[in-house]
Amino acid sequence: MTIKEQLLKEIELVPENLLPEILNFLLFIKTKQDTGSTTQTPSKENSTSTEASLESYRPASGRSILRHAGTWAGDDFQECLQMVYDTRGKAKFDCDNPFD
Repeated sequence: MTIKEQLLKEIELVPENLLPEILNFLLFIKTKQDTGSTTQTPSKENSTSTEASLESYRPASGRSILRHAGTWAGDDFQECLQMVYDTRGKAKFDCDNPFD
């Protein structure tokens, strides 16, 4: 039995309410395949510019934030700290998992 015959057999057994979803999915796959085959491969110029930008990337060292750590300017430190505590998530990870 071919794949097409199997598909037709399964479609005949599917309830009517699922047929629109199956049709939408089939059209989606066809559209995706059609657009995927028409896309062009990137040119050599684009790939070299991407390589150059990747070579120039350097991860952050954290120095800029370390310079400011512990140097709060202002008189609202306690107020800001309390706001952080008040708005922090209330997640508890020591509870029993009901899904186990």
